Amino acid sequence: MTITARSRRNSRNGRHAGEHVIAAARAFYSRAVADGLIDASASPAHRVAKPRRLPSTRRALTSYELEEINAVARTSGNDVILDALLLRLHTESACRRGGALALRLVDLDRSNGLVRLNEKSGTVRWQPISLGLAEHLHEHARVRGAVLPTDQLLRYRNGLPISSRRYDHLWKRIGERLPWVVVHGISTHWLRHTTLTWVERHFGYGVARAYAGHTDSPASSTITYIKADLHDVADALSAMTGQPHPFAKTSETPNGPATDTLP
Repeated sequence: MTITARSRRNSRNGRHAGEHVIAAARAFYSRAVADGLIDASASPAHRVAKPRRLPSTRRALTSYELEEINAVARTSGNDVILDALLLRLHTESACRRGGALALRLVDLDRSNGLVRLNEKSGTVRWQPISLGLAEHLHEHARVRGAVLPTDQLLRYRNGLPISSRRYDHLWKRIGERLPWVVVHGISTHWLRHTTLTWVERHFGYGVARAYAGHTDSPASSTITYIKADLHDVADALSAMTGQPHPFAKTSETPNGPATDTLP
């Protein structure tokens, strides 16, 4: 399996592909066992050990690295406004790429500085963003032809909704100008990692967990006692951006990684 695995910049020599194949085979044979077609001990898939999952190579970007990435996005390409907006959205909200692509007009609350994120496993949550970013998102959508509440928020200059290809082109262009981006395999998910690491260091695990949208996943019962709410997330956002937020309880918080001003 590792021989035929497709090589990518973040390749693990097919370890994850092998893990998925074994998991799929085990699921298939588990159903055969449940239906009484074979004995549990006869499942060949359950006798094969899964490859041990390696730790992620992702890390939080430094402030200098984040500044370099934003500078390239703002000064190259055929739509610097869109690219700068994407980077700022992901840095402030720590949303996944799918969450950003799913944003519609109805998911933007300009008055309260919130976006409704629809992400993996069907999770839905309101995530605080700065009021400035909320206004930029609204103006971007309005100018580029979004009218109906269900219209996609992020759009190309010709008015068409963007797709995941915009991210691919963005990071390819950044990598051409910043070789270390290619060497380390930097992607949009690194922005999520950067923001959540900063939040955890300054506001603790409970707030970082809520900021990431992980509050509903199974975990230790301790989570019940340290669960953070929307106001805690807004506090962290306000500290990170240096901007007040309607849901923030306090402004006396440390400054975080700067989110660059949109062009």
